[in-house]
Amino acid sequence: MARRILIQLDCDPQPSTFDAVVAVDAGAEVILRHGGVTPDNVAPLVHGAMFTRGGAELGATAIFVGGSDVAAAEAVFTRVKATFFGPLRVGVMLDPAGSNSTAAAAVVVAARHLPLADASAAGGMQALVLGGTGPVGQRVARLLARSGLAVGLASRSHDRAVEACDRIRGHVTDARLEPFEMNPRSGPFSAALERADLVVAAGAAGVMLLDGEARSRARTARVLIDLNAVPPPGIEGIAASDKGRVVGEAAVYGAIGVGGTKMRIHRAAVASLFEQPAAVLDAEEMLALGKRL
Repeated sequence: MARRILIQLDCDPQPSTFDAVVAVDAGAEVILRHGGVTPDNVAPLVHGAMFTRGGAELGATAIFVGGSDVAAAEAVFTRVKATFFGPLRVGVMLDPAGSNSTAAAAVVVAARHLPLADASAAGGMQALVLGGTGPVGQRVARLLARSGLAVGLASRSHDRAVEACDRIRGHVTDARLEPFEMNPRSGPFSAALERADLVVAAGAAGVMLLDGEARSRARTARVLIDLNAVPPPGIEGIAASDKGRVVGEAAVYGAIGVGGTKMRIHRAAVASLFEQPAAVLDAEEMLALGKRL
């Protein structure tokens, strides 16, 4: 039986050790790591995956696209898919900076407390994503919008929030999105915070997005998720290790509390590349995997 080979295509000069270790734990037997990958130089690497094995053995080869620059990784992912033709294709997964697996995990843990699987119920709920223009924030907003929620996307720049909403509508045409400037003294932002059923903080590491006073206005929130693991917290009062701790009417999760689910999704996604030849895994597919775990 052919050995399971994962070809790691990383847009950074040095491929991620983290991603390589997870791949080993997920069952990859050989990892071929490439750094500095771009859309212009990726085709020969993909051809090497496509043309060296035939028949059932081709399914034992897969590609992982990663790196810290999410836009660059997305461009490589697009070029990889465009390089395949006919039956000559292998499984491919996109998870730059862990953005897809982290966003999927955040939605999975929120669904433990909110009826996100029920489209009619989800349609009556509202979410607010803080730091929504970043890679994780955009994917959280995208997955929630696809679930039917009305999603507020907040950024320090209203223009950037508008641009992020437009990008998400490219994936979810019927998305109900509203951009906000993330200013606790802003009337529109404050109103969105007060009516949100779910609040997710996905901003930069070590930046507090909601202090205690602002958080107290999230009176209707049933779930609060802070994906920042670096002090100070993104939402004051949430510890990184919180995992469903109940505070008032809300269940709260910190980055480590979500991290266990993220790691399970990441490993399951890599493993599925060898179980489902020619699989294409983006944020939505990782969320589907997370729901089954």
